[in-house]
Amino acid sequence: MACQYKGPPPNRQARSGVQKILEPIIHGRAAGIRPGCFANSFAIMAIAALASLPAAGEPTRRDPDTGATTWETQAHGVTLTLTQLLPDQVRAFYVNRGFDLADAAVFAGACVFMTVMRNDAAPGELSFRLADWQIQTAGAIRGLPPVDDWLAQWQRRGVSETARIAFRWAQLPPEQSYAPGEWNQGMLATGLPPGSRFDLIAHWTVAGQDYEGRLDDVRCSD
Repeated sequence: MACQYKGPPPNRQARSGVQKILEPIIHGRAAGIRPGCFANSFAIMAIAALASLPAAGEPTRRDPDTGATTWETQAHGVTLTLTQLLPDQVRAFYVNRGFDLADAAVFAGACVFMTVMRNDAAPGELSFRLADWQIQTAGAIRGLPPVDDWLAQWQRRGVSETARIAFRWAQLPPEQSYAPGEWNQGMLATGLPPGSRFDLIAHWTVAGQDYEGRLDDVRCSD
């Protein structure tokens, strides 16, 4: 089971509101959170990402401190958000979890985003599989690199089991279900080169009905 928050959605209007929600996560006390799921530095990265979320009706926003841009779409009672993670942030996070610099750099160069998926007001439980999501770039449509493929690569490269487990917990779950009011977050790699632009096409189901949300003209960090 992946880490999942079962309380109300985060307050996106002020940094202090985000911190009030995520501080219990840092210490493993939030309702519905398995203790230890989020290490401190990951939660700090999540605070920075959530604090920069666009206000309602504002599809993109640039953080004045980090320069990271956030893209958000709201569709059918569901909110999906991507926030750029800088390669230096990603490298430091995984080096601190037991990756060597060369291995951490492979993932850091794969166009990684902090991703938030929220069931705000869908008419039932939301379910998704990342295998159903697509990115469109340079006139071609492709899938996202599966988490299992990353894990297999780390094993071939000799990354320790502890570090591989930390990697797995830090990713957006490959599949998950959220009741209304639930949400989750995690890293999502597109596998694209730095600076690439793409459209994300996300798919999910609610009560057996298929839905789609799009984020257009998203840009990877340089």
